[in-house]
Amino acid sequence: MSPESTGQNEHYLRVFWRGFRTWRGNRPFWAGLFTMVGGLPIAYFPYANMHLGNVTLAMSTTAGAGSLIIGILLITLGLTMWFHHIVRVFAGVAAILLALISIPVANIGGFLIGFLCALLGGALSISWAPGEPKPDPGPAGAAGEKSEGTGPGTQEPGPGFHGTAAVPQQPEQYDTTVEVDGGRHRAG
Repeated sequence: MSPESTGQNEHYLRVFWRGFRTWRGNRPFWAGLFTMVGGLPIAYFPYANMHLGNVTLAMSTTAGAGSLIIGILLITLGLTMWFHHIVRVFAGVAAILLALISIPVANIGGFLIGFLCALLGGALSISWAPGEPKPDPGPAGAAGEKSEGTGPGTQEPGPGFHGTAAVPQQPEQYDTTVEVDGGRHRAG
């Protein structure tokens, strides 16, 4: 290692967290998380037993299999939102429908906890839109210098751009007529 090279000065947790933030920002992360969290109580409560001293209360209903299917489907839709975010609208609509179906089938939608979380996750999934990619600054932008032809008044290269010279900057033009208040106004 030469004295000029910095090497990796960052802690591996910071590198992992930065990579996770990048991954999380490219998909409807919170929508998938809320949908999966909503599926857990819907699937769990019909099979749960609560112990109060020597008394065991079984919260199971006759629709235990239906609530298990709804809960597993919600967890699957949450994972779909994370790993196949191109179908996020379908997954969001399906999560909302399954959350609504869970009200009569699965103990009032997992005692409203699962229902509300799945409903919120589905709504977030439908409303999420991918961000616009930032333009690559290139080597000149990384050093903090502006390259020629990138200032106010120049045009961005479009689809027909073939490496021609940049459009020169137009000087601001003022009209020579004097206003009533004695000032000059800018020509439109």
